[in-house]
Amino acid sequence: MLYPFDCITDFIFINHEPSRADVILVAGGSRPQLIEKAVELYKAGYAPHILISGGANTRLVNWKTEWAYLQDIALSLGVPKSAILKENQAKHTFDNANLSWQVLQKNNLKIRKAILVCKAHHARRALLTYQTVFPASIELVVCPIADERDVRKENWFSDKDKIDAIMKEVEKIGLYFGKHIPKWT
Repeated sequence: MLYPFDCITDFIFINHEPSRADVILVAGGSRPQLIEKAVELYKAGYAPHILISGGANTRLVNWKTEWAYLQDIALSLGVPKSAILKENQAKHTFDNANLSWQVLQKNNLKIRKAILVCKAHHARRALLTYQTVFPASIELVVCPIADERDVRKENWFSDKDKIDAIMKEVEKIGLYFGKHIPKWT
């Protein structure tokens, strides 16, 4: 069925097929599904490193940072510590991208392609953010997850909380990226 808001669905939700990359980027958060997806991709051989990004988060009372929380899960799932890169200062998505890029440079990693793991409803904003920060020559492959709220392309319009989450993303994209458009042209 066609809906007047299909253009919003197509814009917000991005889901690429994973392909071999140089690093898997986890754009912070307190959702275990993020790192579980990254570990799945790592174990399938899609990239030799997982770069977890995320600073303090009040929802994680037993961990100082999102990075520590997500790293603990990755280690428990069998990822070697040597494969996990650390960024533990980020407070928001632009920090995730900026500080992750600094970590990659500091580690002298030559990146041609990166897999970006993020929440499904955050996919467009996350991709635009990393595209704003990372060099244009780096291909970004988005492999999203649905968290416990289960906001997905197929159902975001099914209840008020999901609709609110998507419309908040639409608003944030307008606020965040309008100022970058002149730099891109």
